[in-house]
Amino acid sequence: MKHRPPAQVTDDDARLFREAIGDVTPLDPVAPPPASPKPEPRAHMFEADEEAVPGELLDMAFDPTLLEVGEELSYLRDGYPPKLLRQLKRGQFSIQDDIDLHQMNAAAAQACIADFLVEAKQRGFHCVRIVHGKGLRSRAAGPVLKALTDRLLRRRDDVVAFASARPMQGGTGAVVVLLKG
Repeated sequence: MKHRPPAQVTDDDARLFREAIGDVTPLDPVAPPPASPKPEPRAHMFEADEEAVPGELLDMAFDPTLLEVGEELSYLRDGYPPKLLRQLKRGQFSIQDDIDLHQMNAAAAQACIADFLVEAKQRGFHCVRIVHGKGLRSRAAGPVLKALTDRLLRRRDDVVAFASARPMQGGTGAVVVLLKG
């Protein structure tokens, strides 16, 4: 959406404004109140770590590195070079918009994904991110929104490729989507 610069105020407009307002009394400038002192920084995480039971941080019930293995989503439409998918996985495309599906049920997420992709295409975006979460609180069926996102994106004609995001962009809890131009 283009923003237009404000219209120039003519002498006639200024005269009409002064007539409508009438006489005014300028206020004396008031000095701003003194700034309150900033609190001293506190190392909250350091204190929490020191209070933790010794060895508690090392004795986790699961290995966090195993959460990422084998859960990556990736897809490339037939007829496109594999190099495109490699570039997408390496984060070589700028993400132009994103949506977060956390706290949505499957029906709401499905509608949001469809609306989001239509709007992205209308706005001329070619690379978007969908944050679906990792489904860590899902039951035995696995991550619901992640599987739904995978199915929906594979069915859409305007999707060229998609892949799980890089770790700093959400990892396996998000997918980066490349749309047709």
